[in-house]
Amino acid sequence: MIPANTVRDIMDAVRIEEVVEEFVNLRRRGVNMIGLCPFHNEKTPSFNVNPTRNIFKCFGCGKGGDAVTFLIEHEKFTYPEALRWLARKYNIEIEEVERTPEQVAEQQLTDSLYIVNDFALQHFQTQLFDTDEGKSIALAYFKQRGLREDTIRTFGLGYAPSLHDLLLQRAKAAGHSLELIKKVGLCNQEGTRDFFRGRVMFAIHNLSGKVAAFAGRTMSSDKKVPKYINSPETEIYVKNKILYGAYQAKKAIRQLDECILVEGYTDVLSLFQSGIENVVASSGTALTEGQLQLIKRNTENLKILYDGDPAGVKAALRGLDLALEQGLNVKVVLLPEGEDPDSYIQKVGSTAFGEYIDREARDFILFKTGLLMEEAKGDPIKKAGLIKDILGSIARIPDPIKRGVYLKECSSLLDVSEEVLHVETNKLIAGALRKKADRDARQPQAASDSRTGSIRPDVPMPDPEISKPAREEGPKRGDEFQERDIIRLLVQFGNQMLSDENITLAELVVADIEESLDSFDNPLYSRIAQECHSRLLAGQPVTPEFFLEHNLKEVRDLAITLLAEPTRWNYSPNWEAMKDLPLQNQPMPEFNFSSDAQKSLNLFKLRKIVKILDLNKERIRAAEQSGKLEELARLHKVHIKLQEVFKEISKRTGTIILR
Repeated sequence: MIPANTVRDIMDAVRIEEVVEEFVNLRRRGVNMIGLCPFHNEKTPSFNVNPTRNIFKCFGCGKGGDAVTFLIEHEKFTYPEALRWLARKYNIEIEEVERTPEQVAEQQLTDSLYIVNDFALQHFQTQLFDTDEGKSIALAYFKQRGLREDTIRTFGLGYAPSLHDLLLQRAKAAGHSLELIKKVGLCNQEGTRDFFRGRVMFAIHNLSGKVAAFAGRTMSSDKKVPKYINSPETEIYVKNKILYGAYQAKKAIRQLDECILVEGYTDVLSLFQSGIENVVASSGTALTEGQLQLIKRNTENLKILYDGDPAGVKAALRGLDLALEQGLNVKVVLLPEGEDPDSYIQKVGSTAFGEYIDREARDFILFKTGLLMEEAKGDPIKKAGLIKDILGSIARIPDPIKRGVYLKECSSLLDVSEEVLHVETNKLIAGALRKKADRDARQPQAASDSRTGSIRPDVPMPDPEISKPAREEGPKRGDEFQERDIIRLLVQFGNQMLSDENITLAELVVADIEESLDSFDNPLYSRIAQECHSRLLAGQPVTPEFFLEHNLKEVRDLAITLLAEPTRWNYSPNWEAMKDLPLQNQPMPEFNFSSDAQKSLNLFKLRKIVKILDLNKERIRAAEQSGKLEELARLHKVHIKLQEVFKEISKRTGTIILR
């Protein structure tokens, strides 16, 4: 168990943008940073990181939180695992207090698959570097392929000897469970022999650098033996969501804003070793949506290297429409005939190789058009079919401007009217939308599948009385909009001092609405306002951290949303940076919370007075019907007083409410 003071040290050291950038390509937008959300498929960035508040928020899918929440959601860590990951990143030593046997067992179960794979990695590397068989067969093979020892160690290469059950026996002797060894595919399902034997080994890492699986290449010349075999899919290894080399390449991909895609493991190793580090491999499989999303989180520019075989290229191109659908800018490079990336870079060197792929890169759509039209020369029927194939690719592009540019280019290449191409493309898009609508209509309702390992300790289940309103999105009805705005002020600026009054904004707000704390329409907002009132009475501050670390999930989620929202007014940095016109007579909008609070409080009170007026009118009607003259006279006086207050506040706010 990690002590509370250590948790605080970790959270104080964390910089949310540094953590998120390990997994998502971010770019600056004002004081925040934006990128494509890693939690849902999107083409336009709605994922925001706020370095000042140390939180993230996606305005598309709604996920948000701090660095710990991000790791729990993205890497499927438990709360302690996320803290340990952050502690390693920021070089904070954790002196854990003694854990219960139950806690130890739970931690071991969570980590077990990675632990077994890590043991296997050490085993394979020991066999490679420290045994005669490994040195003479596997290490000699790697060096023959031109790989240096630092590259071999960086990528976790190794060797599985031809022995029957060496890994199995050593893993069991080290105390690893036979069931877990089977599960990660290191032995057969009978538990009698090693799965990888007589093969050089390639470790497959996930984005955080943990070994998720292995691939083994045979050293046998027997044609009946499969050249490559892979670990089975498990909870930590989903093949269509992992790219070989992505962990080692992610930093270079972001820096260069381009990803180079090759087919094989050794292609990645050779290019990386030669200084071309922004390279990944699909491991011989067709690109999947999950892999493409992984690329797009780091860059929108994809360059694919193909061997010079035209037949193989045409087959591969059929699977690239999915990349266009993801909004990627795809270029294709054909290597000289008979060459693959590994052989060609070793032949010409990294400088000439880099110049070649830059020079020979062709836009995917235009490359495909030229390739297919060459095939259809002199055959009008075939040409018509190929035009439809090309338009099918263009129709996948989500950006209408980009589609228009391609249609203009293709009109010239295909010798077909641009208008005709537009009409046919629009038909394809409409048909695709109809099919998607039909599929969506047939989908069953999603079922809740919460992951208890992601829940922080001491966090209760949602309160049924407040959880529903907290999750509602869209316009608020009645007084909810003004109530939410009051809570926004408390969350964003509660602990800020008001220069003119020597009190905090929370003290001003709560004192001003104290008589209305029990009359909120929204139960969650009411609870937050009352808790703030109690904290102030106890002499405790109302800070963003109070809300972000609240033991109720609904409060934390609302705080994240409110803190991630922009302030009501924004001052463009271009006025100061480009036109030398800084604000002179007033604070920046994000610090102008005093006037913001006064306006919100007046609107809040105005809505409450409207409700009281309506209630008083009903009482007047009831008194008239019952003939209670004294009661009627008193209620009329109340009505006149309420009208005066209503007019005064309306005048201050400049607000007109039609009633």
